[in-house]
Amino acid sequence: MDARDEQALDAVKLYYGTGLSQSEVAQRLGLSRPTVSKLIQHGKDRGYVSIQIHDPREQESSLATELCNAFGLSDVRLAVVPENGPDLVGELGKVGAALLAENVDDGDSVGVTWGSTMYAVARNLQRQERRGVEIIQLKGGVSYTTRATNDFETITLFCNAFGAFARTLPLPVIFDSVEVKRLVEEEEHIRRVIDMGRESDVAVFTVGAIRPDAMLFNLGYLSETEEAGIAAHAVGDICSRFFDDDGNPCVPQLDERTVGITLQDLRRVPTRLMVAGGEHKATAIEAALRAGYATHLVIDQDTARQVLRMTRRRAAS
Repeated sequence: MDARDEQALDAVKLYYGTGLSQSEVAQRLGLSRPTVSKLIQHGKDRGYVSIQIHDPREQESSLATELCNAFGLSDVRLAVVPENGPDLVGELGKVGAALLAENVDDGDSVGVTWGSTMYAVARNLQRQERRGVEIIQLKGGVSYTTRATNDFETITLFCNAFGAFARTLPLPVIFDSVEVKRLVEEEEHIRRVIDMGRESDVAVFTVGAIRPDAMLFNLGYLSETEEAGIAAHAVGDICSRFFDDDGNPCVPQLDERTVGITLQDLRRVPTRLMVAGGEHKATAIEAALRAGYATHLVIDQDTARQVLRMTRRRAAS
């Protein structure tokens, strides 16, 4: 530990521990206020500070109860996004990280996907006292374009949080041909990781919407013809497996080229945490919930209301 680390520790203890203002901390340490501000940020970056906000609205909500009853869920947490506050994905990540930590025990294997929402969950994970946890990548993540999936960074942050060992799939999620994909999956390490994904104790994943700016449509995997076919039949994707309004796989020719667990595999995982929000994803989320892909859900309030409206209309028709 160098002198800057020690100064940062002194600053964060005075600022967070005793409640002094930055100016008071500066006076106590004989430093300028801007220097104290930088030391506090350094302390946060080094992991010396952990800040948790417990918002009772995340659990104590009629929306959460109604979602549990409508879809047979074990737990629902709501991401409450304040007006002019943090971005939606960031809030989903915070709530998702907290709920995930409650559902991972010693010796568990945790299956993880990638994408902006999963990266937000990873960035918000706090260090957990767990032993024997393994983190399993549920699908390939190499991009053919400059747009990053952050699959490696996501897995690394999960491992750091749980003191876990990583089982990765350093591959594209969709191959150009079925033959090449099958050959790759015959490799012993790849086959073992996919099998471990199927046998996970916990899976944490998001839901993708079918629209041009969705990440999966911008990684160089799909042709224009394939994108048009997906748009005609699918409402969303989970683990890069496309499903229709009934939650059934609907693009079999693409599934045959996809590396990772299937939707049927996912349903067998005991604890399945879906972290997804945004009203543009409501149709996909509602279909996925009806199909039973989740046991636990993190969703924002506005999307939760929209999903429930869709469910009520379906029940009334």
